[in-house]
Amino acid sequence: MPPGSKRRRKKTKFVKITIKLSTRQKKSLLNYCRARRTTPNKLIKKSIKRYINGFDKNVPQEFYVTENQLDLFD
Repeated sequence: MPPGSKRRRKKTKFVKITIKLSTRQKKSLLNYCRARRTTPNKLIKKSIKRYINGFDKNVPQEFYVTENQLDLFD
């Protein structure tokens, strides 16, 4: 690269995910967001942050479902 040129930033890709809510659920969500001065998108992302961060490469063994779900003798 020549000394004065800048590198282009890699374009971020977003994926749209849809969920279905009843009218009452949507109204409740909007009222909650209005009271907390946030957006529904930020609220949902914050709620699922634990599940969407850190699992891009592999999922830890503790989150896999096993055949024997009942752990009586551990």
